[in-house]
Amino acid sequence: MKSLDYKWKALSCTSLGALLSVLSSNTLIIALPDIMKELHASMNAIIWTIMIYMLAITILVPSIGRIADMIGRKKLFVSGFIIFTIGSVLSGFSATAWQLILFRLVQSVGGALLLAVSTPIVADAFSRGELGKALGINGMIISVGSVIGPILGGAFVAIGWRWIFYINLPLGIIGTIWAWRQLQEVERLPQKQKFDWLGTLLFTIGMLTLLVALTLGGFKGWLNVSTVVLFALALFFMAAFVKVESKIADPMLDLSLFKTRILAFAYTSNLLNGIARGAVTFLLVFYFQGIKGIDPVMAGILLTPFALSMMIMAPISGRLSDRYGSRGLSSVGLLISAFGLIGMMKISEHTSIIELAIWMFIAGLGSGMFFSPNTSAIMGAVTPQRRGIAGGVRTMMNNAGSVISMALSMAIISSSITPEALQGLFAGTQVGSQGIAIAQFIAGLRTAFAISFCMSLLAAVISYMRGNEPSVSGPEKINQIKTLPGASE
Repeated sequence: MKSLDYKWKALSCTSLGALLSVLSSNTLIIALPDIMKELHASMNAIIWTIMIYMLAITILVPSIGRIADMIGRKKLFVSGFIIFTIGSVLSGFSATAWQLILFRLVQSVGGALLLAVSTPIVADAFSRGELGKALGINGMIISVGSVIGPILGGAFVAIGWRWIFYINLPLGIIGTIWAWRQLQEVERLPQKQKFDWLGTLLFTIGMLTLLVALTLGGFKGWLNVSTVVLFALALFFMAAFVKVESKIADPMLDLSLFKTRILAFAYTSNLLNGIARGAVTFLLVFYFQGIKGIDPVMAGILLTPFALSMMIMAPISGRLSDRYGSRGLSSVGLLISAFGLIGMMKISEHTSIIELAIWMFIAGLGSGMFFSPNTSAIMGAVTPQRRGIAGGVRTMMNNAGSVISMALSMAIISSSITPEALQGLFAGTQVGSQGIAIAQFIAGLRTAFAISFCMSLLAAVISYMRGNEPSVSGPEKINQIKTLPGASE
């Protein structure tokens, strides 16, 4: 049984896990130039220290979500803290770039466990009428991490980049102990379920080849032989995965989730928003550093308007979604993000930092208005026995969108910057426009922001098309949710 204050203890656990993950990612980006110099790493290796984490989480979260629906949430969440902490400490001891990539992979397994299980834990602990508020608070904590991450990153770089990993040791220990003592298994899950090993294997290979193909396409070109072969393999394995999942009794990924109208459109808008937003901050760092001549640490700090506005809006939109539903809030949020991106589409080498900060703030407000209600709609549309996989698919969609966004952005950037300048910007050895075709680079940025605008606009339309949420709550709710035309009940 849930005690009256259990929900807040559960939320404190998931918020601490989210804060740990976000802080680690944001401080790492600031430290990349120092890591590159000390480990004598190539730009390719440095990029993979970021991409390996994103790819691994995207691939792992659906499987972990399924396992959470089989054996419960607590053990997986606590294990996530432990593995993330071990991976962090090992990363701090890295002697080479490839060791760092390997240990970041370990860290990503812990991160996937934390991310995949945190939303189901919150959904289990809070009633349907309070879920939006709880997810909004979680979103606010994530935004806090995004704000202070670059500042902490700059401070840690001053004393040594390895401390961005070592600091996770005390935080990880505290999180592990707190989660172990406070979390409970509050929902009764079906017994004697079988894990879908074949489906998981096919999905893992298919997603891995797809995401690597997207990454290579951004760097080497979309018609490169390796890229084309990987896309073909991804298509084959994902087709085989869908065939297996449609016939098995206990699938790894319940495809019927995509037959429910609210879920199908909420997931799609989440994917499109990931494509729209995934690389915006990444592109602006290049702009600040290469065009404006701002050092890497300050360039990271200048991105805080995004996170600040999300920090303000996430809890507000979450609370409002509990009262008025998610459909309108999510859709309006995406339109506001699109409006912010219109401003960024006018970027030039003479655009002021203040003007960009205003447009970033607006785009961040829209994202904060979208995320909490959209997540609340997803988690409220499934029974407790399916919350793990529902949350895992949500995270997968968002991360997959970010990978696509990064691939498109790298393709745009690499066409206007010499390899030497690109490496210099990554390494922090170049601050300024040497080696950059400025007119072509600005045109590329405008194109990237125009694509992001179109994705946000499309996401807003699809978000609104989900229809109204049912007014009932509880296990019977899933039977009253509209399904897509032609879908089976």
